[in-house]
Amino acid sequence: MDNNLEELRSDVSMNNNLKELRSREKSLFVQLLIAVLGVFAAGFGVFLFNQHLLMSFSLPSRMILMIVTQWLLFLVPGILMIVNKEKFSEIGFIKEKIALQIGIGVLIAVSMSLVFTILPIILGFKDMVGNIAYTQTWKIVYHFFYAIFGVALAEELIFRGYIFHKLLEIKNSKWFAIIISSLLFGLFHIFNGNIIQVFMTALVGILFCIFREKIKGCTLLSLIIAHGVYDAMIVLWVSIL
Repeated sequence: MDNNLEELRSDVSMNNNLKELRSREKSLFVQLLIAVLGVFAAGFGVFLFNQHLLMSFSLPSRMILMIVTQWLLFLVPGILMIVNKEKFSEIGFIKEKIALQIGIGVLIAVSMSLVFTILPIILGFKDMVGNIAYTQTWKIVYHFFYAIFGVALAEELIFRGYIFHKLLEIKNSKWFAIIISSLLFGLFHIFNGNIIQVFMTALVGILFCIFREKIKGCTLLSLIIAHGVYDAMIVLWVSIL
């Protein structure tokens, strides 16, 4: 009788735990869905703003707006983090050895630039690398600032930060998180209307995730630096080579 009672209690406890687990997974999935929809909606809004309104502002205002509007992409995930009392350390930021993290990011960017930018240009594929070229130094300097503190900061916080973390919570599999977050990263660039860029961006997303997993000391900050510097160096090399 006692054994049967214990087994019944054990079954009830297991059922309750299973219900709690399913409830938590459902809550995490809903949060992720809201975040993704918010990011894509903000991305479309920024795209429309840049297409139709940005050029109506003065040059100094445009320079500021181009960066600030990128931060708006993180608005919904940021609100969800505040509501859930989540810290930036939970999505990949580490306070220790900041200089090392930045150095690793720069090394990754330079290595990627050599392979994916300089080599193709040398081989005669400059048009495929990029078509934006600047002749004024201040424009190149600003592009570095915009690429790092605008585009890279927002996109890495979202895709290799918040979304990657939520995917890991939903299913404790790094490859699951890598693939899904990278596919979403690629699809996010559909607003540019270039399916090839969507595919290539998804591959870059996978590459960034692998760097973080395989390179000791590579963090979310490293990826922000790598992403921004690599993007900016495309314009630099197209402009001078």
